Amino acid sequence: MSDQYKKLAAERAADDVTSGMRLGIGTGSTAEFFVHALARRVQDGLDVIGVPTSERTRELASSLGIRLTTLDELPELDLTVDGADELDPHLSLIKGGGGALLREKIVASASANMIVIADGSKEVATLGRFPLPIEVVPFGLEATRRAILKVFGDLGLPLNMALRGGSAQPFVTDGGHFILDAQLESIPEVQTLGDRLVAIPGVVEHGLFIELATKAYVAGTDGVKTVLPI
Repeated sequence: MSDQYKKLAAERAADDVTSGMRLGIGTGSTAEFFVHALARRVQDGLDVIGVPTSERTRELASSLGIRLTTLDELPELDLTVDGADELDPHLSLIKGGGGALLREKIVASASANMIVIADGSKEVATLGRFPLPIEVVPFGLEATRRAILKVFGDLGLPLNMALRGGSAQPFVTDGGHFILDAQLESIPEVQTLGDRLVAIPGVVEHGLFIELATKAYVAGTDGVKTVLPI
């Protein structure tokens, strides 16, 4: 049933797209429903150009006939549509379950607006139930890991973090980095944690998206509701 809700939210966001828009196109299972909905509108004559947030999204969108470019060619976007692993009432997000958090954040930051599409299970009162992805440089991994754990300790957060894919075959992002997934349970000070993490030299980016989303479409048994940040 969650796939049906993801599809409903994605199709609602596709309705917001108008000809001439410069779009950031997200990554993940919900975003893929948006790509298909957008492609159907393009086939009906919608004229847009998109910047994909991952190679996976690039391949799918291109195969469906959506015109694409890069942020180097089009550094300012009108709208990004993307999913989220969690969203709170302020529309702060955890993203990166699909491993594309760095490109997703760069694209979202280059956009005038960001619409989040999700099923109702992704709404939480406080972020942290979903593991927080932290993208790191492979060089000096253990030193970076220890610096991150010190931040968690300073903020009273659980010291529970694992290398995605394991040490034998770690997951590698499109940018050539590793991801550490932190099981934090609850993050009461989202901005503070984000600021502390990006100050660590080996951390490339984290999956906390703060003050980037301007609206969310969340689908559930009662249909699609619009969520604005409080």
